Amino acid sequence: MFRRHGLRAAAAACCATALFASPALAGGDGPGAPGAGDDYFPGYGNGGYDVSHYDIQLRYQPADDHLRGTTTIVAKPTQNLTAFNLDFALTPKSVLVNGLPAEFSQNGTELTVTPSETLPEGSLATFVVNYEGVPSTVEVDGLNPWIRTSDGALAVGQPEISAWWFPGNDHPRDKATFDIAITVPEGTEAIANGVHTDTSSLAGWTTWKWRTTKPTATYLAFFGAGQYEVNARTGAFGQPYVSAYSEGLGELEGPAKASVERSPEVLEFLSGVLGEYPFEAQGGLVSSEGMNFALENQTRPTYSHLFFRKGANTSVVVHELAHQWFGDSVSVDTWRNIWVNEGFASYAEWLWSEAQGTGTAQELFDHYYAQYPADDPFWQVAPGDPGKDAVFHSAVYDRGAMTLQALRNVVGDEVLLDTVRTWVAQKQYGTATVEEFIELAEQKSGKQLDELFNAWLFTKGKPPVGEATGVPASALRASVAPPAAVAELDHTHSLLHDH
Repeated sequence: MFRRHGLRAAAAACCATALFASPALAGGDGPGAPGAGDDYFPGYGNGGYDVSHYDIQLRYQPADDHLRGTTTIVAKPTQNLTAFNLDFALTPKSVLVNGLPAEFSQNGTELTVTPSETLPEGSLATFVVNYEGVPSTVEVDGLNPWIRTSDGALAVGQPEISAWWFPGNDHPRDKATFDIAITVPEGTEAIANGVHTDTSSLAGWTTWKWRTTKPTATYLAFFGAGQYEVNARTGAFGQPYVSAYSEGLGELEGPAKASVERSPEVLEFLSGVLGEYPFEAQGGLVSSEGMNFALENQTRPTYSHLFFRKGANTSVVVHELAHQWFGDSVSVDTWRNIWVNEGFASYAEWLWSEAQGTGTAQELFDHYYAQYPADDPFWQVAPGDPGKDAVFHSAVYDRGAMTLQALRNVVGDEVLLDTVRTWVAQKQYGTATVEEFIELAEQKSGKQLDELFNAWLFTKGKPPVGEATGVPASALRASVAPPAAVAELDHTHSLLHDH
């Protein structure tokens, strides 16, 4: 992600053993836990069941931001379940569990459901929630991540957004597949994740249907509704590619297209470094208003128009597409592990720069190491455990990327490449921790790497020059002429850090 939309929530508030990672705190008989066990965000997610699929049917009116929906959740109880929670902020009208009416109550984003009968552990369960509301008017604990625009809305955010448009188990530990159907007034476009399966019109309304068949975290599901130019073609690897550009982009339309339309090229590059692209579709969406960040929505990232105000910007495209491996396929086990997402995606920008001949990763490392003096507050955030109020701090990105270059300096190119490729293959569609990556790096390198990782990820302060920390003497010298990539990276990161 570029720019921390979810930081408003923070201010207010070994590999996966199965294809769909089960939420924490499951087991036993009785009600499911009201959280997934995340120390940073205790209210996120729920225990007691595991979701395998969401079917989301929406009817959205841009004129007044009114949303009406029916979401069917296919799940499996992980205990004999007498009651359970869903994360949801809009107003539920009815809840059916296995076809029978269920009692429910709501407190903030916690929707507690009591089925008429206990749900046996391991059984097939379906939860059907009918609801409606005006998402832009719903605020919980000072938070409203919904983005209303002059022509529609964007359901885009991190680490929270899903509760404002569908009920679910809102934590990366419980991934699922999605069918998303959005009905909007005829002449309005609606874009979401995955493959576009159908568009049909009736009585002045048009329904857009989208499907993603790979495990997806709830915050990475999205939709954008409004006036968009939608383009479909064949992308990298013969996959369907859909891009959408807000009709209000004006003079930024050209640079936006010049950047996002390079997505297949970027994916080809990244797959050569990281291994096979993990999903079934690709593309991107650029909004002309409402957003001041970019987010790695699975298969189809969204970008603010602001990234293109100085011209084409492939760095942000590389960052969000690298997240398809780091963050989307391999997700944080808890939000403390955000370096698993942002450090790797930021380093991918450096590798792209190196491949394009605009600056090597080491030159970029030297630039940022020299840019921040030892007494700069930048060094007071430890990316391996930044704290919930600093989940999206600049250090998680820049110091996070520097960590990987330091590791490269210590273990060499081949070992780093082998480690990263093994990591994304072993953790595919699951979740991961910082400690698991460290363990794998030590295994692959045959080296004890405590000094390096402690200095870079877990200790406040500027890591010293030294062989063990991977900081060469060249890093002490500020660049007289920074690599060409720095200008683009700094513009991109200015959006990340200034808001």
